[in-house]
Amino acid sequence: MAESYLVLEDGSVFEGEPFGYRTSAVGEVVFSTGMSGYQESLTDPSFRGQILVTTYPLIGNYGINDSFCQSGHIHARGLAVREYCKEPSPMYGGRTLDDFLRCNKVPGISGIDTRDLVIKIRTMGTLKGAITEDKDRIDSLVKELKRMPAPSESNLVAEVTCDRIQEYDFGKDTRVGLLDCGGKSGILRDLSQRFNVTVFPYDTPADVITESKIRGVLISNGPGDPSHPAILKTAAKTAADLSSRVPLFGICFGSQIVGIAMGGKTYKLKFGHRGTNQPVKYDGKVYITSQNHGFAVDGDSLDGNDLIVDQTNVNDGTVEGLRHKNLPIFTSQYHPEASPGPTDTSFLFDRFAKVVKEGHL
Repeated sequence: MAESYLVLEDGSVFEGEPFGYRTSAVGEVVFSTGMSGYQESLTDPSFRGQILVTTYPLIGNYGINDSFCQSGHIHARGLAVREYCKEPSPMYGGRTLDDFLRCNKVPGISGIDTRDLVIKIRTMGTLKGAITEDKDRIDSLVKELKRMPAPSESNLVAEVTCDRIQEYDFGKDTRVGLLDCGGKSGILRDLSQRFNVTVFPYDTPADVITESKIRGVLISNGPGDPSHPAILKTAAKTAADLSSRVPLFGICFGSQIVGIAMGGKTYKLKFGHRGTNQPVKYDGKVYITSQNHGFAVDGDSLDGNDLIVDQTNVNDGTVEGLRHKNLPIFTSQYHPEASPGPTDTSFLFDRFAKVVKEGHL
């Protein structure tokens, strides 16, 4: 039986069986608590640079369907599961998770104790790790992992943003911009139901965006550290310059960008929020949300500026949404477009449409 190993920077080794593409991978090891949505998570650009661990024990049972993809290919560097289904239900065509990983040249490891692994991550925080089939390399890999910088220290957004301005005409009366920091296709889908959309690379200056006759801008999700120097010089500066010109709506990474643009700070969470079951308190109600982020806005850093924290995570009290006191600007740290997960908060896209039309919150 072929063997594969998930090696962590603290020297821990999880032994399992390889599946997917037979190669090695290095990345930040993170976990997601969703019972489904593995295909959407793998193709979410926010997972760039990461090895994804699924807490649900059986993955791949309903197969793969192209319509579920959130981008053109897998962005996660590897996948670790307790068990993957080799014979999925034929309801979506019967394509296997193993084949999907092979076609995208992404390795997987199965048969590991994901409960033990997740407890370790929750205790120690996210760890750098590697998937390998070379047992003789384990000791040297541990040393390499300790030396290597975290993937988030790179400008991961530059790897996933679009390479040019793209215009989409959906037969609507109003056009908005989408600042692409690694946006999911679900966001474009929900925007398309309300607007014509122009998608801009993350480093597009504000003047170029406003010259495109857009009426509002959504700043998308994306991978990595929102306070990376390259992001501060581009997306964050663009958001600051746009703030007094057009309505803004930030989702996930975009929420953090808005927080920074308005004078706030962000920090890295111990193990992040990833999954489809995160409770958020908003306007006196609790919504179950889909989330995928490793950084958060520091609520204390907003003291003295005009951003208000109006949504919080029920589990740990972290910032889940912001709104401006005077300007038509609001955000959600979670994903109102779901994909995967609940659509409880999809009304935020209607709120954005209302703000764009009326020019105020």
